[in-house]
This record gives sequence, C-alpha cells and structure tokens, in this order.
Amino acid sequence: MTDETNILSNFLDPPSIPIAPPGFKSGFVGIIGRPNVGKSTLMNQLVGQKIAITSPVAQTTRNRLRGILTTEKAQIIFVDTPGIHKPHHELGKVIVKNAQTAIDSVDLVLFVVDGSVSAGGGDRFIIDLLEKAESPIILGLNKCDQQPSDPEAINQSYLTLAKPFNWPILKFSALDGTGIEALQTALIEHLDTGPYYYPPDLVTDQPERFIMGELIREQILLQTRQEVPHSVAVVIERVEETPTLTKVFAAINVERDSQKGIIIGKKGAMLKAIGTSARTAIQKLIAGEVYLQLFVKVEPKWRQSRMLLSEFGYRLED
Repeated sequence: MTDETNILSNFLDPPSIPIAPPGFKSGFVGIIGRPNVGKSTLMNQLVGQKIAITSPVAQTTRNRLRGILTTEKAQIIFVDTPGIHKPHHELGKVIVKNAQTAIDSVDLVLFVVDGSVSAGGGDRFIIDLLEKAESPIILGLNKCDQQPSDPEAINQSYLTLAKPFNWPILKFSALDGTGIEALQTALIEHLDTGPYYYPPDLVTDQPERFIMGELIREQILLQTRQEVPHSVAVVIERVEETPTLTKVFAAINVERDSQKGIIIGKKGAMLKAIGTSARTAIQKLIAGEVYLQLFVKVEPKWRQSRMLLSEFGYRLED
C-alpha cells in the first residue's frame, strides 16, 4: 500500500480510462452550503460508498474531497467542500478560501441547504458569494424526511431565495436516499458532453492514507463530541503491509494538554475506544485485517501556524 494507492483501484495497473461513447457527459459538481447541512452524507449517498466523514459537529469537512460517480451515461466528479462560515483562525481562513475557490472551478454548483428549517442568514451569506459564480446553480433542499407535516413556510423561504436567480429547486434526503435518483438525473442534464476523467470503478481520487486519517478523526469527533471539537489533526505517520496484516501508525495532534487527556481518557479507555472503532472502519476500507496504533501529541496553536497546517495536510487550493 502506498500514498498513491486509491480506493478500489489496487487491481488497476495502470488505471484504465476508456474512450467515452457518443453523448457521454462529464464534469465537476461543487457541493456548497453551510456547516452541517449534510454535504458529506450526500456525497457518500451519491457515490454509493463512504468516502467522506460525517459527525454531528459542525465543520467536519476540512479538505476539498472528490467523490466520483460513473454511470452508463455520465461521470460526475463531486467536490465536497467545507461548510462556508466566518473564519476565526488561520485554519478557518484556509477552509473558507478553498470553498470559495471550488465555486469558481467547477462546472455546476449544488447549493445544499437544510430543508427541515427555514432559510437563514448563513444561507444568504453564501448567496452573496454565488452571485459572482459563472457556473449554473441548483438549490438542493436536503433533510426533506425531517420536514414538519406542513412545510409550506420552509419551502417558501427557499423559493424566495431562488426566484431572483431562476435556480431550479430539488428536495431530497441524503440520509435515506429519497429524491437522490431525481437529483442525479438533474445534475447530469446540466453537464456538457465530455470524456471519462477517471477509471469507471474509482469512487475517489484521494489516497488511502488520507481516508484512513479522516476515519480516525471521525471517531474522535463522534466519541468526544464538543469536548475536543476542531483542534484535532490526524497524521498517518507509517503504514506497513504484509500479506495478512496492514499496520497503521497514526499521530493525533491537539493544541492543549487538557485535550490530550480527554482523548486518552481514564486509563486509556477513550483512546482504546477511538482506536477500536477506527480500526473497524479502516478494515472495511481496505478489505483486510488492520493493526492500528495511535499516539497523541500536543502542538500548541497548530491551527494558527501556516507551516503546521501545511504539514498536517491543510493547504490553500490553487
């Protein structure tokens, strides 16, 4: 296993990219929205496999993560972006800047909102950014399964937002799959004819090490909840592979000693729980046995350091 090994592409050597048939469509779709509206859950649903981590904590996504959906008629490359918000530190600035860059670099924007509540100021802030976008935009009302029995007021608030721009509106649930097929059809209709950009059986262009680190970070967010929100960075320091076992050595970087104590827990119980759950997720990823060893390090104010941000994998996108 190497940094360059991608999910589901181990057997492709070299990767095989076919010639697209007549009328085949392809393109990049940016998934944009406020934190916690379900963007990562949506991308996982669209590609049919978990490649983006999710948690109840806002700002789970930090990097632009590409998910790839290939059908007989099209190939869609989804760009899952961090939730757009007002940044409070250097990491926040990198996150929001990368989301803004994604808006300008895709063929189609899917603006995802929380359809279980009425439009708010955060949605209007994103609209101000999207007004400058040259790509077509679809407004997606996620969480339709959580709407009240009379959703008229909620729906009307989004109709009011979309009307000045003539944005088409689609309702769906990323959680249970309701409306996903109609959404997929609409996205393909808005794309131009084009080639295959990736092999048809690839679901992401991210290396396995990146996904491993994200799966570990997901368990930290899920199990510590608000105690250690976003001051955690996971770095896969070493991977050793044998025919029967993959050994993964990962460093969990936090900003304070108190956070280190929370992650380790009483007699190491929390770290053990995180490791057990993360190991199970990584085994599903690579379809093999995994030995996972976690270390916890304190790196004061790493979110304010451009050098450490780069070292931990958070860079400004071109």
